[in-house]
Amino acid sequence: MSGRPDRAQQSQRALMGVRDLIVSGELRPGSRLSEVALAEKLGISRTPLRAALAHLGQEGLIDAIPSGGYAVRSFTREDVIDAIELRGVLEGTALRLAAERGVAPARMTELHRLLAELDQTQKGEVEAMDFDRYVDLNATFHEKLWGLGSQTIRREVERVTSLPFASPSAFLHKQADVAAFRRSLYGAQAQHKAMVNAIELREGARAEALAREHARLARQNLEFVLDEDRSLIRRVPALSLVVG
Repeated sequence: MSGRPDRAQQSQRALMGVRDLIVSGELRPGSRLSEVALAEKLGISRTPLRAALAHLGQEGLIDAIPSGGYAVRSFTREDVIDAIELRGVLEGTALRLAAERGVAPARMTELHRLLAELDQTQKGEVEAMDFDRYVDLNATFHEKLWGLGSQTIRREVERVTSLPFASPSAFLHKQADVAAFRRSLYGAQAQHKAMVNAIELREGARAEALAREHARLARQNLEFVLDEDRSLIRRVPALSLVVG
């Protein structure tokens, strides 16, 4: 019995360790993953490492090689856009189902509490907003939305958002000094409130449309980084996986 928590910790350590090496750009797209080298670098045995690699293959961060083993996957710009669009579709479906089926009052109270806390981060001038706090609350808010309508949908949203550029805050981390990103958060918060309102009013189609439109803010942030200010690419480590 005593070994189970340790095995779980080893597996989690392996998963997070390899994922961090990939997302940070230390392991380049196309590079073959050596179990021996990774196990030595992370200080773990090869058994939890193999489980971690299988999990990352399911997430889509690495690809199985026909001859055996795995290689770091590379992504095109279109792949990133597709992942963001897919998150919008899944999140929209989750909200439509929540609106149609109804949500427990306690869960709606929790959503309103998060909205109020997000509002607090935006008090005063744009330059003075609590950007980091907003980013953290934004992630929590979206996670709560995913579980409202269907646990099946929630699992699928979590799977697609495990790709480092598909999460709701993918292009916000380390961008506190970028005025365009700060300004975009005010519009995002207005959309948050509209989505919650649509759920309360049992307006499924409206909730779904709002969620899909909201996800496109991430696409706008991606396009800003790639097309308007490429100096920001180094602040979004996941973009090291994007080629072309």
